[in-house]
Amino acid sequence: MNSLKNKNNYTVLDIYNILYNSFGPQGWWPGESKFEILVGAILTQNTTWKNVEKSITNLKKRNLMSFEMILNLDEKDLAMVIKSSGFYNQKAMRLKNILLEIKSKYGSFEDFLKIEKDDARKFLLSQKGIGKETADSIILYAMEKPAFVVDAYTFRIFKRFGFNTDMDYELIKNKVEEYLNRDVKKLKEFHALLVELAKTYCKKVPKCDNCPLEPFCEKNV
Repeated sequence: MNSLKNKNNYTVLDIYNILYNSFGPQGWWPGESKFEILVGAILTQNTTWKNVEKSITNLKKRNLMSFEMILNLDEKDLAMVIKSSGFYNQKAMRLKNILLEIKSKYGSFEDFLKIEKDDARKFLLSQKGIGKETADSIILYAMEKPAFVVDAYTFRIFKRFGFNTDMDYELIKNKVEEYLNRDVKKLKEFHALLVELAKTYCKKVPKCDNCPLEPFCEKNV
């Protein structure tokens, strides 16, 4: 059964409320602009946020954190600036390519932000190296449109909590969006709260003591 409800009838909304009351608002995704959030979403692939922060700081120090500046920057020079993010040649190429496509198709980053969510997702997923998680991160945090970001933490926590483990990315995404009434603020917070839970308690080897979900979890490890 495609349901995000465990045998004790706890749902996504229950998890959200428990985590929110325990951890408080997360204020994620960090970024001074929507464009910075897009850049961060691409750079954070296969690395830690700490490494991405170094790259973002380097871009800002060189006054390069803008659509036009990165668009006009030589790809090799961009790769050196974002080197701390790892896979920097590949990421420089991906970042340049998506900006070129946005410029060609929509004219400007501001006009890209105005397009419909489904059109945005179709466009982003058509770009080389942009998968569902990155696309939905951009849609939710940069474009501020309702899209839930399903990552490895989500699968781990949902499995342990007793939700249907056969559900794929799209099913989980759609169900969470439905449970949270496609509320952008709640979708942002829920993703961030799950990340915080996974880093603090629901690790690969779980630390269940003091975990706010422990009394309700089915502990499927």
